[in-house]
Amino acid sequence: MEEKGEILAISGVVEELRYRNEDNGYTVADVEADDGEFLTAVGIMPYVGEGDAVKMYGRWSMHASYGRQFSVESVEVSLPVGAVEIQRYLSSGAVKGVGPVTAKRIVEAYGEDTFDVIENHPDWLSEINGISKRKAKEIHDSFMERAGSRAVMMFCRDYFGPAVSMRIFKEWGAAAIDIIKKNPYRLCGEISGVGFEKADEVAMSLGVARDSLERVEGAIIFVLSYNAAANGHVFLPKEKLFSCVFELLGIGRERFDEAASRMVSARRLYIEKIDFSGAAVEACYLDTYYRAEHECAERIYALDRMCPAVDAGDIDRFIKMLELRYDIEYAEGQREALRDALRGGVMVLTGSPGTGKTTVVRALLEIFRILGLDKIELAAPTGRAAKRMSEATGEDARTIHRLLEMEYNEGSYPRFMRNENEPLDADVIIIDESSMIDIMLMQALLRAIRPGARLILIGDSNQLPSVGAGCVLWDIINSGTVRTVCLTDIFRQAGESLIVTNAARINSGEYPLLTEKNRDFFFLPRRYDDEIANTVVDLCCNRLPRAYGKEVADGIQVISPSRRGAPGTELLNAGLQARLNPPEKGKREHKVRDTVFREGDRVMQTKNDYKLEWYRDGTVSVSPDGEDEPDGIGIFNGDIGTIEKIEPEHERMVILFDDRRVYYDFAFADELELAYAITVHKSQGSEYPTVIIPMYKCAPMLMTRHMIYTAITRASERVILVGREDVVRIMVDSVSDDKKYTGLSCLLAREFGRQR
Repeated sequence: MEEKGEILAISGVVEELRYRNEDNGYTVADVEADDGEFLTAVGIMPYVGEGDAVKMYGRWSMHASYGRQFSVESVEVSLPVGAVEIQRYLSSGAVKGVGPVTAKRIVEAYGEDTFDVIENHPDWLSEINGISKRKAKEIHDSFMERAGSRAVMMFCRDYFGPAVSMRIFKEWGAAAIDIIKKNPYRLCGEISGVGFEKADEVAMSLGVARDSLERVEGAIIFVLSYNAAANGHVFLPKEKLFSCVFELLGIGRERFDEAASRMVSARRLYIEKIDFSGAAVEACYLDTYYRAEHECAERIYALDRMCPAVDAGDIDRFIKMLELRYDIEYAEGQREALRDALRGGVMVLTGSPGTGKTTVVRALLEIFRILGLDKIELAAPTGRAAKRMSEATGEDARTIHRLLEMEYNEGSYPRFMRNENEPLDADVIIIDESSMIDIMLMQALLRAIRPGARLILIGDSNQLPSVGAGCVLWDIINSGTVRTVCLTDIFRQAGESLIVTNAARINSGEYPLLTEKNRDFFFLPRRYDDEIANTVVDLCCNRLPRAYGKEVADGIQVISPSRRGAPGTELLNAGLQARLNPPEKGKREHKVRDTVFREGDRVMQTKNDYKLEWYRDGTVSVSPDGEDEPDGIGIFNGDIGTIEKIEPEHERMVILFDDRRVYYDFAFADELELAYAITVHKSQGSEYPTVIIPMYKCAPMLMTRHMIYTAITRASERVILVGREDVVRIMVDSVSDDKKYTGLSCLLAREFGRQR
């Protein structure tokens, strides 16, 4: 053993692989060191196999259950030398298709040249008894794949940690080295966790010129991709794009235009004149988003025009029949919605809580079935929204991803089995919480709707737009091309709710009523940030449980406008975790950066993960180590769950997201955060019995009317505002004009106008 600063370097031979996670490469191996000591090595070592000669860099650690282990941070692997070592290596199963008997025959035939034969002359293997030409090729392919993964990991170790290196290999396979050398800037566009600065560092080390077109193109792709993911912009105006690229690279306008022109010629960038907020801009799109917006505009037009209209007299007769059957009288806005839903193929129904959107949906379901249109699909962007939709209508509802039969295909985007070639067998598709739909999901949905079917989009256009790229519902409404009904009347029972009343007041620019007593909306004035935070924690841990009981306490959700500050989600989560789920003997923990996850913690998924498999809770006892097939895949941004178990021996957590159980690898734990307190953006599409909202001064862009309106409308039973009344007034008065750059509204107007 030799020391390398605080890092130890240990050389030896891998005796046995005890465990390997094929998804992230986490491995537990027994190693015989050169000095004869046997040790257990743990870490991300996807290409290490039994019989490998290794040099491992890492530190000693003490595991609570398994004792002393060597935690590997990087590893070098050498193929064994000598006939005896080669036969031992092949006998271990390191190469698929080769067992002890076959290994012995190959080594007897080729001795120390065995590896050269397998790599360069695999057809010679078929001369050995028991090896066909097909099997010889399989042996060659397995050997080369293993060599490729080893080469990729060794190449990447100078730039990235093992987790990112593994991600690169899984994305590009053995071709990764050639891809990176040819264009290192693909790293920041296609590999999660790699930013432009890191890709640029790799490029500089490979000798890429600072003024090369490849570098400028890489910056353009990164800026557009980052703004789509982080800010929801489908495109950027050309001048804004140049400004961002200049800030990154310091290049001149001529070089930028040259790179952009080359990308346009290669159809990797599209530049189109778009009417955005009344001004003409040169919109710069990545090809993916360009196709998505144009396809959505074309398909919405086709759906709207191809669906046969129902006779107006028949519609009025159906409405009258339902009023008599249920002894009700629909408001004029509701009648208009029922008529418009039957006059064409696409309709939007919007309105605040309490305005009767669900009543319209129930009536439509009955009318469609009277018309013989009984193949009806109900869906929503999130599982919680779909569950609420099902409870409100008495009908089955699913997430849009499940409706479209999503599959994970090891790429950046999911694959949907339902598409233009395999459309949904549905006459009517009704989507709730449509304000959450981004442009990519809308494209997938529209592809799966067959011509002649009806699409009804329901949502509240006054809520925050989708987290992903695009502002689909707002763009459709703003285009003026699709029938849209906005319900405004608040009905008697809803009018008795101060939540509904105050939501309506905020939406119209009026201040909420904060002094009403014994209702479902409360305001607790506090002046200082620490006071606000302490009161929020006290409400969750003491006052509300004491007043309403544990059942109500379990339904509390803190929703803050910001992550920062004492009443922000980061510090509130730490304080609430310490009180609601403190450390206990026997309660296992796992630390990720500065966050400690503990059994029993409430956690949230922070990005769409299309590869996570889940098992339905309450069906059978399942384990990913067994043969049980998962019930589905995909856990999405904003999904909230509870950590049931932490299993250090398997490097994973078991998390229950509503009724979906996920075996969650530690390697992906950076996609989780504590969820005792969540941001307003993350609360979209969800509903909670009790919502507590800190009112304090934070970033101006977060102190807006849409922000407070969205937070308040997440509550079904009670809202408690804690903080400053002047902040409430500031938020109501602040109508954000920080719009996303989207072109769907313009494209719809153009599409419908061209066809008239």
